[in-house]
Formats: sequence, C-alpha cells, structure tokens
Amino acid sequence: MSIEIANESGVAVPEATIVSVARFALDKMSVSQLAELSIVLVELDVMADLHERWMDLPGPTDVMSFPMDEYDSARRPDSAGSGPALLGDIVLCPAFAKDQARKAGHSLLDELHLLTVHGVLHLLGYDHAEPEEEREMFGLQNRILAEYREARDEAERAAAQRSADARVLGAVGLDEPESPQGGPANAN
Repeated sequence: MSIEIANESGVAVPEATIVSVARFALDKMSVSQLAELSIVLVELDVMADLHERWMDLPGPTDVMSFPMDEYDSARRPDSAGSGPALLGDIVLCPAFAKDQARKAGHSLLDELHLLTVHGVLHLLGYDHAEPEEEREMFGLQNRILAEYREARDEAERAAAQRSADARVLGAVGLDEPESPQGGPANAN
C-alpha cells in the first residue's frame, strides 16, 4: 500500500503517525495492498479555497476527501482487481483542527488521526448526510480509532518491555556483543 504525505501547513506534526493511522484504517477496511493514497496538510487559506471551490461553502474546514476511482461493486479498492486502485487525496488543515482538538479535550494529533480515518472512510464511499449513514460511519470511525489506539499502546508496551529486557540482559552479561559487521559476533 502506497501512502504519500506532504505537509504544506507550516504546522509541525509527526507525519509518520498520520500515515500509520491511515494504513491501519485501510487494513481494517480490507483495502487492497495495491491501493494508493495521498495525504496533504495545508494552511487555512488553501483549505478555504478548496472548501469554497468544491463544496461551495465559505471559509476553511478540517478535512476534505477527493476520491479518484469510482466505487462500483466491480472496482472497489477493497475488491480483487488487476491493478492498483488510486483511492484519492485526503486534505487536512491542522490550523483549523487545533481549535476542534481543544474543544474536544484532546491533542491536535488525536484530532488529526480522527480526521484521517474520517477522510479514509469518505474515500471508501461512506457519508454522513443522513442519520442512518452518520451512525454507521461514525460508529465505524470510532471503532477503528479505538482499535488503532489499542494496537499502538500494545506496540509501545512491547517495545518498552524489550528495552527493559535488553538492559537486564546487558547488566548480567547475557547480551551478545556485536561483530564489526553489525550482527551477533558468534552467529554461524
């Protein structure tokens, strides 16, 4: 799966985690590993221009999704196909999302993760115009985010445990010294 990210927003954010949550959401939705996605973080004025041009609404917004492929049952990105599916673009506006994050009582990064999953679901054909659609989409969004946080926390716990184990093994002399080539010295 190819996920490209470009930060043109002027706001420093850990881009790797945005790619990570997008990849997690796409995996959860069984999207083909051949799929391609682009994520762009933009400034307020750029988002305002896109919002007005494509949605005919004034001012900036938090996230917009621009699907590339039409999603009929024969060519969904989560179905078997002969080639890569160009999912489309997700455009995020961190400056706009900052205020939303503050109001929601969480970090900007948590808000950007939420918006990324929201954008992915829009690219896959989900919408929230009708109450039933909104329940489905937001329920799915919340489930994916909860599972992402759980997986991330578990990976962090495992990494901390590996680090602690390595310190203990090193303290008692059970760690393997590295050879000049970078691998274990006694590897056969």
